[in-house]
Amino acid sequence: MLKTYNSVTQDQIKVGQKAKKSKRVTLEDVEMFAQVTSDMNPAHMDEDYAKNSLFGKRIAHGMLGAGLISACLGMDLPGPGTIYLGQEVKFLHPIYFGDEITAEIEVINLIDKKKFILAELKTTVVNQHGELLISGTATVIPPKGE
Repeated sequence: MLKTYNSVTQDQIKVGQKAKKSKRVTLEDVEMFAQVTSDMNPAHMDEDYAKNSLFGKRIAHGMLGAGLISACLGMDLPGPGTIYLGQEVKFLHPIYFGDEITAEIEVINLIDKKKFILAELKTTVVNQHGELLISGTATVIPPKGE
């Protein structure tokens, strides 16, 4: 049996459409991310080291937050079948353990390339206080319609 997915296809996507995805960042998330990526920076992994850092305590990997943007693009808007071509990202503030982070994406431009539609999306990640942690722009190809 073929599984069906809900996607916003090239003929359905519109400027102004938005989606959000949230998660609480845990110690386990950071440890798993470090294992998968081999990024064992002591700012993320060593409490004693981090106490003397700019932030005074351990922080999560910025790319963990950027990964939530990827999840939102790939699962929500445009959704499954999306081809991720690029991401410009600026890390503005750290993500702390226990933060509830929310990625939001908004379609800001559509470019007809004749064979496919190219979508540009504003991407942000904020914490539970509304503080902007990550900002940028993603470029994707939405899935084709039927």
